[in-house]
Amino acid sequence: QVQLVESGGGLVQPGGSLRLSCAASGSIFSINAMGWYRQAPGRERELVASITSGGSTNYEDSAKGRFTICRDNAKNTVYLQMNSLKPEEKAVYYCNTKLITRTTSGTYLEVWGRGTLVTVSS
Repeated sequence: QVQLVESGGGLVQPGGSLRLSCAASGSIFSINAMGWYRQAPGRERELVASITSGGSTNYEDSAKGRFTICRDNAKNTVYLQMNSLKPEEKAVYYCNTKLITRTTSGTYLEVWGRGTLVTVSS
């Protein structure tokens, strides 16, 4: 019904940058929010950054000042620009969206992408 396609992960050296993208497609009436989560080995999945349809953003504390999330509402796409990456930020990054489907009554869904691996290593 709704799919998320993530891209942009890969290998980067400490201090380097990556830009993740996530495009939502399918029977979408509206998207309330989109965001990026990450999960490292032995760690809980945590919110990295999120953005609402109105443009309000929220960042994990360590990401503030280095990461930037933005959204193209027309394309149902969210981006995460990650600068000055640290080794401890190696993780699988998952796109998440909260939306209402295009149905007669409307159905609220939370959809997860399959994840994209970000490796920060010298």
